[in-house]
Amino acid sequence: MDLFTTVRPEHLNHFGHLFGGHLLLWVDQYAWLAATRELPGTRLVTRAMDEVVFTQGVKVGSMLRFAVQRQSIGTTSVHYRVDVYAQESGAFEEYPVFETRITFVCVDENGNKQPVPQPVHCVPCTCTRGKP
Repeated sequence: MDLFTTVRPEHLNHFGHLFGGHLLLWVDQYAWLAATRELPGTRLVTRAMDEVVFTQGVKVGSMLRFAVQRQSIGTTSVHYRVDVYAQESGAFEEYPVFETRITFVCVDENGNKQPVPQPVHCVPCTCTRGKP
């Protein structure tokens, strides 16, 4: 699943580039969104991010693409790979800026681990609103 956002001035650090904390927030949120779409009705919490690798700075106005792919499902956990690419405003090419693997654990309402259900196939929206 690909998700996108734009780097705005409030996302910058004191050097004028994207603050790493904002990127980590988006990685966690977008991976959780992908997992929740594949495992609807589950309560997933972030357990870990493997090696966090920032490969390049990102300028204001850049569009970020978060490529989120499920890697594996365990008994009570699910793992996703997240690759982030930046495309500067007006540019045609994107370049890699970040990669990690994130683990979510499936828990019940009391925070106890529970089995991860089988994933469902995500289908595109079939909404006809706004279409002739």
